[in-house]
Amino acid sequence: MTTAERQELIARYAAGFAEVQAALTGFPEDRLTVQPRAGQWSAAEVVHHMADSEMNSAIRLRKLLCEDRAQLQGYDQDHYAVRLRYNERPLEPALLAFRAARATSLQVLNGLDEGDWLRAGTHSERGAYSMEDWLRIYAAHAHQHADQIRRILRELRA
Repeated sequence: MTTAERQELIARYAAGFAEVQAALTGFPEDRLTVQPRAGQWSAAEVVHHMADSEMNSAIRLRKLLCEDRAQLQGYDQDHYAVRLRYNERPLEPALLAFRAARATSLQVLNGLDEGDWLRAGTHSERGAYSMEDWLRIYAAHAHQHADQIRRILRELRA
């Protein structure tokens, strides 16, 4: 990956929180916990997932940078949604956690040198996992979930 490609992905990563926030604009508050169909997440569940995912990603980034051959643990996101009662909790703390974890990770990303980008570890579900893998995944993640929130709203309005 070139430096320019990295910078483009970092910029996309930096815009992720605003994209989720924009997707929530105009979402009826009384519909945030409605699942459009059985087995689909509600907008609230997506937001809480983003907070938990972002906190996990922040730790993964730090482990990759600070531990030789870092071991990164996957988790069952659907189990988290049920066990952590995503549909029963207010969104504001989750949005704050998502925003803060992303902001601190962005500070780390902006300070990396070429040697840092060569670091890698192993993910329990994905196998070999590099710094560039981390960046590709998380640069897209918030945008994908913002699109999901928009789809949920369209389905609820249909």
